[in-house]
Amino acid sequence: MIVVTGATGNVGSVVVRLLTEAGEKVVAVSRGEKPVDLPEGVEHRRGDVGDLGSLATAVTGADTLFLLITGEQLVTGPDPKELLDTVAAQGIRRVVFLSSQGAVTRPESPAYARTIAFEKALAASDLEWTAVRPAGFASNTFAWIEPVRTGRMIPAPFGDIGLPVVAPFDIAAVVAAALREDGHNGQVYTLTGPAVITPREQAAAVAAAFGEPLRFVELTSDQARSNMLRFMPESVVDHTLLILGEPTPEEQTVSPDVERVLGRPATSYADWAKYVIGAFR
Repeated sequence: MIVVTGATGNVGSVVVRLLTEAGEKVVAVSRGEKPVDLPEGVEHRRGDVGDLGSLATAVTGADTLFLLITGEQLVTGPDPKELLDTVAAQGIRRVVFLSSQGAVTRPESPAYARTIAFEKALAASDLEWTAVRPAGFASNTFAWIEPVRTGRMIPAPFGDIGLPVVAPFDIAAVVAAALREDGHNGQVYTLTGPAVITPREQAAAVAAAFGEPLRFVELTSDQARSNMLRFMPESVVDHTLLILGEPTPEEQTVSPDVERVLGRPATSYADWAKYVIGAFR
């Protein structure tokens, strides 16, 4: 049985669907803050990665875990070794951890301290483990939904600085493969899209999928920071802006790992935009 934490999110919800379609028995774990709409046969359990008691209950009976930390858990929470010991005591033997590319490109940043600590704890454990390190998510541009709907405009900073953003369903597909298949133990996968793309080019792709002209408005760094602080911890916001505005050469490099694991090319931002454009209407 496979437990999926963050089961209502952009990645977790797709992981649940892919595992279910593959015939796996799945437990979807969430904190109950969002409506839960799960495929038939999937069991839902309420749990919180920040609460080891509820997490222990959520993983009972399973042997495989998709571990996702988000929000406050990116900067605070249970000791990673203690968390892994807790789930191992309940029978978990394989863990796939959603890490971040920033854990290796920005290891000095406090924003990635816990992510790095989890990777180190996994490597030191007796568990089978895989770490998945995505670049920026294509779904971060869902922040444009409201301005597209209300003003037919797309606001973003650093309009001409590009990164190889990755489609969340590519991340989910790699995660699902590592959860189900042997051969991924001890592997670390860097996941990117197939090409570098700027915010201005992303906006053009959304407009093409939308079928109407959309005005691109380049924000200052301060304006973008104010917007992001509404839903992200301050340390994460500051470092995200640093990556967006001053990416390292490694952060602008396209990784082959999506294709290596899945046997197909990574999804382009333009194709991802066509797939999700209904969310912008």
